[in-house]
Amino acid sequence: MKKIFLSLSVALACMALIHCSKPVKKLPRIAIAGLAIESSTFSPALTHEEAFHAKVGDTILSSYSFLAPDSLDRKRAQWFPALIGRALPGGVVTREAYESLVKQTLDLLKKDLPYDGLFFDIHGAMSVVGLDDPEGDLIVRIREVVGNETVISTSMDLHGNVSWRLAQNSDLITCYRMAPHEDAVQSDKRAVDNLLSRIESGKGKPAYKAYVAVPILLPGEKTSTRVDPGKSLYAQVAPAAAQPGVTDAAIWIGYAWADEPRNHAVVMVTGDDKEKVTKAAEDMAKSFWNVRNEFAFIAPTASLKEALDKAVVSDKHPFMISDMGDNPTAGGAGDVTWTLNEILARPEFKSEKGPSLIYASLPGPELVEKAIQAGVGGKVDGFAGAAIDSRFSPPVRLVGVVKAIEQGDEHAETEVVVRVGSVNVIVTKKRKPYHREVDFTRLGLDPRKTDIVVVKLGYLVPELYDMRADWIMALTPGGVDQDLERLPFKRIERPMFPFNKDMADPDLSAKLVPLSGAK
Repeated sequence: MKKIFLSLSVALACMALIHCSKPVKKLPRIAIAGLAIESSTFSPALTHEEAFHAKVGDTILSSYSFLAPDSLDRKRAQWFPALIGRALPGGVVTREAYESLVKQTLDLLKKDLPYDGLFFDIHGAMSVVGLDDPEGDLIVRIREVVGNETVISTSMDLHGNVSWRLAQNSDLITCYRMAPHEDAVQSDKRAVDNLLSRIESGKGKPAYKAYVAVPILLPGEKTSTRVDPGKSLYAQVAPAAAQPGVTDAAIWIGYAWADEPRNHAVVMVTGDDKEKVTKAAEDMAKSFWNVRNEFAFIAPTASLKEALDKAVVSDKHPFMISDMGDNPTAGGAGDVTWTLNEILARPEFKSEKGPSLIYASLPGPELVEKAIQAGVGGKVDGFAGAAIDSRFSPPVRLVGVVKAIEQGDEHAETEVVVRVGSVNVIVTKKRKPYHREVDFTRLGLDPRKTDIVVVKLGYLVPELYDMRADWIMALTPGGVDQDLERLPFKRIERPMFPFNKDMADPDLSAKLVPLSGAK
């Protein structure tokens, strides 16, 4: 009897556990894919496959701090990273490079089907030889593999372009809210968190996507969110996105140096409340249009001669000069020599006792090899630059002393410093932008104790901005010329501000984008 009672008790306990235990919730299956670059169609440079430094598989997860092994988001899903590639801004991507990277992406995505969601990590300003709207093309081809049930969340740079095709095939879409892009990581995380939340809650795709094309095309150097009107304009985004019934909101400035019909500003808001989504998009678009005449360069601008004239007599050091026209972080070839030739021709810099100046930088693989042969302290005589973009100035001859040689940089591969008069010229095997203080100090250079620092940039990135004692942006020639009106645009939609300054007010009514998969 005792045995029967014990057996019955065990059985009842087991039944209670079975009844009370909750079924284990299945984690969503999330893929990751994307290609990112800004491509200037006004630069003669071409971008090849190796420039994207493509990552595949689990190595991709290390690109996102919020997907670290012990992170909450990592534990919220099963992750299936396919391929991401991120290139320095540059020229148009070759068709061969694009097709190769797309094929690899699609093949990898096919291996782990099906997916509940996909994080589409792009920049949004890629141009490809013979192909308009590459990001729109890529997402359509991804859709053909993953199907229309998969929820796709797209994260972009605010200097990207949102075509109607990209908007339709993205279920969730967002972009940075700061320029310079100090919120890049937060924006990517927002895209992933929105994706996971919509899947976990069972809500799936937001019911509404409001889209407003704003006929404005301005460079980032005029639309920084550090100052008004950009600061106040972008301050509207977070409150709009925080409304009940709204999932996210975004304003794209667009990319100014590509001559394509999709290149213009865009506002998009997604969510389940039709009225709030539509109103938020229209309100932000109208705000953007209303302040169009207030956008100005983030810093004083001048010709290079005027900038140098001011810098050499200034007692504010370091005096920063942005060599804007060939800015490789905007898509310039990076090897225009015009500015450096002008600097070296000035008498102030001929002697070692002249004002100290750092020039960053110029690619010159042949001169780099000569510098390596000469060694640190040796003399070098050779040419650099203008191998790709020689429209404005020929290769520059550098006759000087090798002050530093560094190997192994991800982008430059090899960097050398050549001292010519009072100028330290950074010459690289491959082009590289100089953003951080360590980029200089690892070469034995101290920008803080240098009179003048000339960098191939537009607006200064945070470290250099905080370091500056004074700053001028020089209106120099190149593939990302800041004077947009002297560039030969032929294919952008017109009328477009500022090309048509007296254009009538446009229709800024929001259009509702069909859901992905809708006919």
